[in-house]
Amino acid sequence: MLKKHLKRLGIAGSAATMLLLALTTSWAGAYGHTGGIVGHAYVNDNTATANTIAAFDRHADGSLTPIPGSPFAAGGAGTGAGLTSQGAIQRSRDGRFLLAVDAGSNQISVLRTNFNGVPQPVGQPVASGGIDPVSIAVSGDRVYVANGGGEEPNVTGFWLAPWGGLYRLPHSTAALPAGSGPDDVVIDPTGQRLVVPLVNSSTIASFHIRWDGHLIAAPGSPFAAQGAGPFGSEFRPTNPSQLFVSNAHDGAGNGSVSAFNVSEWGVLSSIGNSPFADLQTAPCWVEISHDGRYLFAVNTASGTISSYAITPGGSLTLLGSVAFGSAGAGAVDARLSPDGRTLLVNGSKANVVAAFYVNGGSLSPLGSSPTPLPAGAVASGIVVD
Repeated sequence: MLKKHLKRLGIAGSAATMLLLALTTSWAGAYGHTGGIVGHAYVNDNTATANTIAAFDRHADGSLTPIPGSPFAAGGAGTGAGLTSQGAIQRSRDGRFLLAVDAGSNQISVLRTNFNGVPQPVGQPVASGGIDPVSIAVSGDRVYVANGGGEEPNVTGFWLAPWGGLYRLPHSTAALPAGSGPDDVVIDPTGQRLVVPLVNSSTIASFHIRWDGHLIAAPGSPFAAQGAGPFGSEFRPTNPSQLFVSNAHDGAGNGSVSAFNVSEWGVLSSIGNSPFADLQTAPCWVEISHDGRYLFAVNTASGTISSYAITPGGSLTLLGSVAFGSAGAGAVDARLSPDGRTLLVNGSKANVVAAFYVNGGSLSPLGSSPTPLPAGAVASGIVVD
């Protein structure tokens, strides 16, 4: 297309080729990458007092560059400290909105993303329904928030309107055991089951989601975890009845990942020889490939990311681990790009986002990685489009 345009201007042949090469080289040198913008990435900075969202252009070669004006105001307040949770920021199903926890003001912010990726608040933040919101799950127009603080932690449901308004569902709050420490809330792909790992009590709360959004506790919930400190969790994208939960607090080299079958009403039952050894320390955050074949566990204390192959029945086979900077980098939330070729991981203590090329279950750091986060950010959650 550009060569045709140059020809119309009277520039053709070798002259056009040389000019096109010069333009391409100049553009790549100026922006530090060799691919066009293919999407964006967003991080909940959880900055003290005024919370912000760091926004990045995501390029074809996997590199990230800050969107001009980043970071952007979320509307509420952060805590300025690590949230130790998974899912502190999420996207709506249609990709038009971001939802972020404002843990310092006990609110949820909704931001609309425009054509160039810039997030803009939709109205004012909404009360989260509890104290210290730490995690969000989105299923269609339903949104559920895990509130971890105070004497009465809970999960509270909301309706996300087409224009981005967030409205609390009547009678949608489900209480969790006092002091249990919810650190994640996830919904299966069918929108019928909701699970909350409770890190302090080493249990897992499980619910059936009724047609009107109300949560019905599964018979026997909360269920005993298979290790100390159940943390990150995710349903298998290709099998909504299979759930995977990391176990973070069993000590040095004793981390593991559990696999469960989950009934329609939310009852958990173990799969195979679960839990499956990680051979690392503090596997906290998990991400599953879009085709459901591989699981990645972020080992925060070891400074590594482990890869597993998932059998059709849900058993895990450990494939190995790759280094994430250093053990002190504070690797936390991880998210795959829509094409599944890139895994982005927060490094909260190092104040960076690291990027890895994904080849099946193998990870390799990208040459452009890591990318700095804004000053004052305490990375909590990441989403990629």
